[in-house]
Amino acid sequence: MTTTVEPEREAIRRVLPLAPVALVVASVFGRVLGGADAAWSAAIAVVIVLLNFVVAALSVEWAAHISPMVLYGVAMGGFVVRLIVFTIALVLLNTVSWFSPVAFALTLVPATIGLLVVEARALSGRLQTDMWAFEDPRP
Repeated sequence: MTTTVEPEREAIRRVLPLAPVALVVASVFGRVLGGADAAWSAAIAVVIVLLNFVVAALSVEWAAHISPMVLYGVAMGGFVVRLIVFTIALVLLNTVSWFSPVAFALTLVPATIGLLVVEARALSGRLQTDMWAFEDPRP
């Protein structure tokens, strides 16, 4: 009997080892370009992007076991929720004196784009076909 890894979990497995690298790069650039406050703000952006990715992947994995319609709803709804989370984080963190919204935004956007590229590569090919293979719930 062979066991298959869910494509979403495979994507998480491939992305998480890159997290420390992204965190260090963002912190170093933030520190060099804007000081310690910018470094912390950049690091927070990377953490938020990664947490959102993990939550989104796990929710899509859960929805894929139910039905294609639930999967579509969770994927689209999750996108809106992630945008709201990013906005709320920016608004709340902007009330803290040391927070740098510029460093946060300049890290959040490339981190999100980079994550999407890694995710697309992780889910392409064999994993992409596996992702859209729904089991028949009938006995």
